[in-house]
Amino acid sequence: MYKLHLFIKRAFDLIACLIAVVLLIPMWIVIAIAIKVDSRGPVFFKQGRRTKDGRIFQMLKFRSMVDNAERQGTGLFSYDNDPRVTRVGAFLRRTSLDELPQFFNVIAGDISIVGPRPCVSYELGDFDTLNKKFRKRFQVKGGITGLAQCKGRNENSWAEKATLDGEYVDLFRTEGIWIDIKILWWSLAKVFQSANINETQREGMTAEESAEMSDEEVKRLAHLPDED
Repeated sequence: MYKLHLFIKRAFDLIACLIAVVLLIPMWIVIAIAIKVDSRGPVFFKQGRRTKDGRIFQMLKFRSMVDNAERQGTGLFSYDNDPRVTRVGAFLRRTSLDELPQFFNVIAGDISIVGPRPCVSYELGDFDTLNKKFRKRFQVKGGITGLAQCKGRNENSWAEKATLDGEYVDLFRTEGIWIDIKILWWSLAKVFQSANINETQREGMTAEESAEMSDEEVKRLAHLPDED
């Protein structure tokens, strides 16, 4: 039954994304022009992310920040009023339209529509030494949206995200494609709320200090000894 649900999931991913890519061609064009007019740099942003079994792939997004933003300011962490976010980018993020190019990643088989959100390749530190809690999310393909995104998005700590991603892995084994349908429905509601797009900055710290501490904390949690 599990294999059947995996087959249905892949078929749904392919059909839904192929149809969406074709139907949204006018939107692709408008967004691409807006990005180029608004700021210098490429239309698409590519970033190494990890999916099933820790495999690294190049995830696509519409560029919402200034070019080379990952190596500026707070790095991977983005807070409210982040000066690296462009005017068009702010709108794309608020509406989640920056995620649309990931349909091509789904078609290529890198990720699914629903699954644990792929982390940046180096975000959790050394993959080979991850503890069981953080490694569990890599038992399935990453996704454009997932259970953790429905229940808080960036409001959740990495520990909470790892717990929710682990819950999804278990739920898919018991409920199959039905849990994906529920998550898609919840995700649509989140998009319209435009909630918890950015990380929460630590009180009394600059954005840079908060980002550095958050980065260290994520890696620490991901490599804590496994509980018996």
